[in-house]
This record gives sequence, structure tokens and C-alpha cells, in this order.
Amino acid sequence: MRHSFLFVLVTVIYVTSLLLANTVASKLVELGPFIVAGGIIIFPITYIFGDILTEVYGYRESRKIIWLGFFAQLIMVTGYIVVQHLPAPPFWTNQTAYEAILGFVPRIVGASMIAYLCGEFANSVVLSRMKVLMSGKYLWMRTIGSTLVGEGVDTIIFGFAAFGGLFQMNQLWTLILSGYLLKVSYEVIATPLTYAIIRALKRKEQIDVYDTHVDYNPLNLIDA
Repeated sequence: MRHSFLFVLVTVIYVTSLLLANTVASKLVELGPFIVAGGIIIFPITYIFGDILTEVYGYRESRKIIWLGFFAQLIMVTGYIVVQHLPAPPFWTNQTAYEAILGFVPRIVGASMIAYLCGEFANSVVLSRMKVLMSGKYLWMRTIGSTLVGEGVDTIIFGFAAFGGLFQMNQLWTLILSGYLLKVSYEVIATPLTYAIIRALKRKEQIDVYDTHVDYNPLNLIDA
């Protein structure tokens, strides 16, 4: 498939949002009664553009981009860790600050990347199947429905993998539900923008893929 500039642009926004969300996640943000990681402000954008990729270009292309995002994260984390452990000159006194902001706890990194893969693929598959079953109608229902599943999978896996055993069960569920509600609310509020981008892309690209015959195996990158 010859990829258009618009496809590349959507991909760049998707991957950039993913990397940015992981980079700013170390800051805690107070939003009313909620205290959440700063990444929650950016991360839902990946689901919005993940929906756009699947809705316009289909699951096959979305699958490639999900894996691209995963490997981009892996490269980013590796780069941060390597630089963190390189020797610094005596006059440079910001090592502690660097480690506090860009340092990574292996458990958190592993939880985040596993949750990302599971959540994004769940989101893409649900949206793809709903589109076929609903004959392309009710886009708002499909984007929100797929987000409910994808963000749920992502948030639950990350919560238990990253913080299981560190908090009491009721505290852990409060953390998970707070993050989940904020992410889903973000998607609902952004629905008009998602509609506008999808319509503009379909009109400009003259493409609207229906995954009537597709292998949903996330590891099958040969299926084209």
C-alpha cells in the first residue's frame, strides 16, 4: 500500500502522543477530586487517533501502527536509561533531577507497555468488528464503545501490574476507576473532533475500509 501524507501525519500524531504521554507521566496532576499521572492528559489522544486509523484505513494498517508505537516506546525508554547511566562531569548537578523525571522503574515500564498493547489491540478489534456489524453506522457508538473496552483493558492491566501489592485493594480500585473515568470522559468530549477528522480523511483519501475478511491475530504482520 502506498501511504499518503495524511496517513503518515495521523501516524506521527499517534506515536508522538504515545511517547509524550509516557514522558510526562512522572508528574502528578490534581484535577478536582482526582490525583492522576500527567500522562493521562495526553494518552487518550492515542485512542482517538487509533480510532481514526482503524475507522478510515482498517485494522491491518492500525495493527502495524500499534506495533510501531510499541517499538518507538522501547527505543525511547532504552535511550533514557542509557543516558541516565552514562557518567556525568563533576560540575553537572542535575543527575537526581534527570532520574526523577526521565528515570524508569522496570515494573512501571513493563506494566505500561503490556497494558498499551492489550488495550490498543482490544480497542482496534472492537471498533473494526462494530463497523462491520453496524454497516458503518453510529460512529459515535463505535468510538465510545471501543474506548470503553480498550481503556478498560489498559487501565486494569496497568493498575494491577504496576501497583498490585503496593496498595490496599479498595485503594487500587479507586485509582483504576478514577483513571478510567477520566480517559473515557476525554474520549466522549472529543467525539465531535473525532467525527470531523474521520469525515475529512475519508473525503480526502477516498477510502473507507471495512474489515470483512481480516485476520485479527496481532502478531500477523504479513496479512496485507
